[in-house]
Amino acid sequence: MFSIARKSPLAQFSFAVLTPGLCAILLSGVLGRASFAQEAASPHTREVTPLSELLDEAEKNNPRIEAARQSWQAAKQVPTQVSTLPDPQFTLQHLSVGSPRPFAGYTNSDFAYLGLGVSQEIPYPGKLRLKGEIARREADVSQQQIESVRHAVLAELKAAYFQLAYLSRTLTILEQDGDLLKQVRQAADARYRSGMGSQQDLLQAQLQQTKLLREIAMHHLEVGKLEAQLKQLLNRPQDSPDIEPAELAETPLVQTYTDLLAATQVQNPEIAGAKKTIEKQSLQVDLARKDFYPDFNVQYMWQRTDPTQFRAYYMLSVGVRVPIYRGRKQRPELAQAEAEQLRARSELQAQSQQVAAELRAQYVLAQQTSELLKIHREGLSPQSQSEFQAALAAYQSNKQDFQALLAAFLDVLRFDEEYWQNVAEYETAIARLEQMTGLSLR
Repeated sequence: MFSIARKSPLAQFSFAVLTPGLCAILLSGVLGRASFAQEAASPHTREVTPLSELLDEAEKNNPRIEAARQSWQAAKQVPTQVSTLPDPQFTLQHLSVGSPRPFAGYTNSDFAYLGLGVSQEIPYPGKLRLKGEIARREADVSQQQIESVRHAVLAELKAAYFQLAYLSRTLTILEQDGDLLKQVRQAADARYRSGMGSQQDLLQAQLQQTKLLREIAMHHLEVGKLEAQLKQLLNRPQDSPDIEPAELAETPLVQTYTDLLAATQVQNPEIAGAKKTIEKQSLQVDLARKDFYPDFNVQYMWQRTDPTQFRAYYMLSVGVRVPIYRGRKQRPELAQAEAEQLRARSELQAQSQQVAAELRAQYVLAQQTSELLKIHREGLSPQSQSEFQAALAAYQSNKQDFQALLAAFLDVLRFDEEYWQNVAEYETAIARLEQMTGLSLR
């Protein structure tokens, strides 16, 4: 279990031949790092946070996911609204005869009356049903947008988590390689004091120590940025405790590219949303065709005069909205709907091609990175360690110059860092495959 903030063993290094000013700078850097480590939690007390817990937390608390979820909830309320008949309209009428006074002529004229009526707009049969279906497809698209946002947030969280784990492991490597560099410096110091080595060798060893201190400081800076990013994705306060990642491990990828591509056709939210959009636009074309048919209006009126002298009137009216201006309204509306349908189909094809290409790129990246990791484990890392030990022994026995020893040390440092960087890149590629396929690959 590794900590991303701890006191570096480099603080134990001596700076015998450094100038006083440079020595003060280095010591202040080391003491600053030690102070940082004291403020941070001890690696023995800080608990590692599994990635699965952070993913669950992000699904519950991430505001982008919640905003998409609320947008879907709002879209689900639309189908009932648009598929319901318009509200009826009630009418109260009063007609007076001979005078503007209320009820003038009500008892002596059969033209004066008090009337009550109701009217109802009735769209052509099938229009309301189509509007409801279109709204339901729109809600389905919003639901797929939830999945799209959720997958994107979780993939971003995984990438930041893996990068944080890489930095945590690299900090440990830098501290461990600092011990190797200490051996190099001690060997250079011993040869210099014995008169067989030059002061330049010792200065180069000390310069490399300073570079390690700078690299550790830069890693702590990157750790701070990643902690801020993770807390933002989790919707945590920025002053909350930092996240301690688990150690990186290579996840086996057993699925073939064909298996992953088949999964995208079923579970990729962008492709599913594009398919729902095509269904919606097909219904929109049907609705545009329905607009060539008339809508209706039904009105019923009851009129009452003096009941002792005259009979009541009952009137039923039926109105029809005739689409006369088809060339200016209905036909352009239908042409627009058909064009939108073709656009939706083209967007589905483009989305499928984009997903397939990105899937292929990430799959190849995962495969090639896995091969690199094998090369590191079985060749580069053990070979560089052996080369360094041999070079150190040769240098101590005055059989090899200092530049060869320093190059061997830098190989150890570079290969160690590259290995864990490749692990982080591999796991990030797996996370991207999970985002596109909707599968759980780890």
